[in-house]
Order: sequence, then C-alpha cells, then structure tokens
Amino acid sequence: MSQPLNRETLQRVAPKLSELTHDVLFGDIWQRPDLSPRDRSLVTLAALTALGRSGQIPWHINFALSNGVERHEIVELFTHLAFYAGWPAAVAALECLPQE
Repeated sequence: MSQPLNRETLQRVAPKLSELTHDVLFGDIWQRPDLSPRDRSLVTLAALTALGRSGQIPWHINFALSNGVERHEIVELFTHLAFYAGWPAAVAALECLPQE
C-alpha cells in the first residue's frame, strides 16, 4: 500500500495538482469569507467521512484542530454521521482520530 501524498510528494508527483491545491483550494476557496476556516473544516471532515475518503481524514483532523475545532466536536461529528453516512464510515473516520 502506498503512503498518502503530502505537500512535497504531491509537488514531485503531480506538480499541476499541487499548484491548484495551493493556489485555488487553499489560496482561494478556503479563504472565502462566508464560511470560517473552522466551519470549512467541519464540512470537509463530514464530506470525507460520507464519501469514505479516510486517507485524507487524518490530515484534515489536524487541520481542523488548528482551525479551532475541538477534539470532542470531531468525535460528535463522526457520531452524528453514523446515522447519515453509515456506521462503517463513521467508525473508519474515528479510527483516524489520534489517541489522547
């Protein structure tokens, strides 16, 4: 199994995707004023969980924590999603949460 791409490896493997990620996604979309970075983190974690994209969840958990989301709120988000995205998706997301 391959390792998840980080910023440096993404730049090496797919320079254009790295550029778009930096300039458009994080340089524009995440900076728009109508949702706070905290809210965007919650929305992103919910979407990744619902879509079963657990490879991206650990990075976004750390990003959410840096955006002011509390650990207990992330646990509550995943618990809530068990009923909308499915139990396996919620459990897989919880498995990405670092231990206290």
